[in-house]
Amino acid sequence: MVEVAEAAGVRVAWSDLPASVRAGVEAVLGSPVVEAVTQPGGFSPGSADRVRTADGGRAFVKAVSATANPRSPGLHRQEAAVTVALPRTAPVPTLLGVHDDGTWVALVLADVDGRHPALPWRTDELEAVRRAYEEVATVPLTGALAALPGTGEQLAEDFAGWRRLLAEPDADLDPWAAAHLHRLAATAARAAGVVVGDQLVHGDARADNLLVRPDGTVAVVDWPWASRGAGWFDLVCVLVNVACYDAEAPVEALVADWLPDVPAEDVDAVLAGLAGYFVDVARRPDPPGLPTVRAFQRAQGGAVLAWLRQRWGA
Repeated sequence: MVEVAEAAGVRVAWSDLPASVRAGVEAVLGSPVVEAVTQPGGFSPGSADRVRTADGGRAFVKAVSATANPRSPGLHRQEAAVTVALPRTAPVPTLLGVHDDGTWVALVLADVDGRHPALPWRTDELEAVRRAYEEVATVPLTGALAALPGTGEQLAEDFAGWRRLLAEPDADLDPWAAAHLHRLAATAARAAGVVVGDQLVHGDARADNLLVRPDGTVAVVDWPWASRGAGWFDLVCVLVNVACYDAEAPVEALVADWLPDVPAEDVDAVLAGLAGYFVDVARRPDPPGLPTVRAFQRAQGGAVLAWLRQRWGA
């Protein structure tokens, strides 16, 4: 297994949340919380607890404040807006309610009896994830979902990482990437255009945002980056995660199986765009409360570059 910095934020225990936040969550649940178990993984600098209430109810609660990270409350609000608009038939947890006092934002979601996929990825779990994302792509974009931003529009600046690296050369850049910088930039310049579409896109497809239930089905969690675009983008991101944890994974065979109708140059464009984003953003300091995110992005960038090198035979 490839060594990868695990997704990890600076977790806040349920007992350490302000009393007013805990009371707000319990008001949503309709019963006092008698047990809370902190969940590992995920890039959020707040709480993440599976809770049990006095009346036997169960839920998942995630809470964050602007003090931990100034962007995180806004992301929780966006996730709430998306999740409440998703149909109950979609493979996602149901939003039970929100506590928002202007500083702390707590999402109360139905508890999913599940675990993250095994890493390196197992074939059966990978197929279950594929089916879940294919189901996500069929969700009708009605109501609030119709107002989601376009995937290409949302990711245009992220996909411009190689352009920034051309303008600001980095002496530590991977030698292969440095030798192919202009080709990478030109290929990535197409990425925002090829992910245009009218399907629901999760936009954050990786193992720590997926839960495998005991029956083998998968729930897709964490929805702040949802957009309207080409559903196959999520499948490419899953395969990036596969490559990140297993350098020998048959990702090319999986592309041929999963995306037979997607032109190879469009897959190249997305891979180049993602690689540019990961390599560029990994140069920055860790954001507040997220001590491992840059190392994780750096590992993903290396995995995508290795994959592109294989595809291009260069």
